[in-house]
Amino acid sequence: MTDISIVILNWNGKEYLERFLPSLEANSDEPGVEIIVADNNSADDSLDFLKEHYKKIKIIRLEKNYGFAGGYNRALEQVNSKYFLLLNSDIEVSRNWLKPLHELLEKNDNFAACSPVLLDYNNRNSYEYAGAAGGYIDKFGYTFCRGRIFNSTEPVNDTYKDPMEVFWITGACMLIRADVFKKSGGFDDHFFAHMEEVDLCWRLKNKGYRFAVVPESRVYHVGGGTLPKHNPYKTFLNFRNNLFLIYKNAPEKLVKRIIKIRLVLDFISSLMYIATFNFKDAGSIWTAHRAFRSEKTRYRNFRETNRSAIVNADHPEIYTKSVVFDYFIAGRKKFITLRGSFGQKMNERIIKSKK
Repeated sequence: MTDISIVILNWNGKEYLERFLPSLEANSDEPGVEIIVADNNSADDSLDFLKEHYKKIKIIRLEKNYGFAGGYNRALEQVNSKYFLLLNSDIEVSRNWLKPLHELLEKNDNFAACSPVLLDYNNRNSYEYAGAAGGYIDKFGYTFCRGRIFNSTEPVNDTYKDPMEVFWITGACMLIRADVFKKSGGFDDHFFAHMEEVDLCWRLKNKGYRFAVVPESRVYHVGGGTLPKHNPYKTFLNFRNNLFLIYKNAPEKLVKRIIKIRLVLDFISSLMYIATFNFKDAGSIWTAHRAFRSEKTRYRNFRETNRSAIVNADHPEIYTKSVVFDYFIAGRKKFITLRGSFGQKMNERIIKSKK
């Protein structure tokens, strides 16, 4: 069995493979490590490029584009290793990026997965949107990170220098125990893309697993490689899937209340899009709510069976206030400034090194 399988899910990403595979190979040349490209039925010449220039890299071909969630699920069924390293094609890794991640999981059995900090490829002194220095969620289901709240990213600093326990880690670069991933059922295929890693982390946290970010490991993310930032379909997936993950994972007594409040908050979000003439994005929010109402029945059985499997539903990494209020009303745009000293308390959850 291979120790670590680095699996890149590719879809028409030849440009990124050309740009970033050289650094990946150079910085991942260790015993027990293999690199795999799983292709989501690309229409470009990605596979021809790999066959010609990277003959040692294993290729898994999928018959259609299953999205991020379904693509990884199907690809990883064909991979036999102790750890899966999920890696976006638009990421540049750095020297010694893999060892700190591997060591943390080897020394901490109760951690299911970990990730490096994600920095902006085009502005290397700034944290990157997708995962920054570790993910959190507020009481209404809005996600944010150390180093990034909504669209405001912080410059890299010593505030987030220690390995830290967090609520969720990004799927853009995630080292996860293969047995845990498979036993959990992997990602939710129905999500297609966006929020699937938050859903996975929340499900696993409810079962007692933990997650960490390891700042000693750094990678540089371009971001928006498949769907650009301002894309109505991306807006739809983010809002719809966010409602799904709340419905699936939040405590039973809170779900209805949270969804009702989200209806109001998301309506305000749509008005903000309209005010900036982003009419398609505004429409995507309401399409997302309609899709949630019509499709949520698929998760009723999951909620019933999942409730009995919950080991721990009390997660201190859930922000018990509104990050929307903090950001847009109170002007708190940095993680460390969140109310109730939340940011400071989370920064005290340092993972001590084990020998």
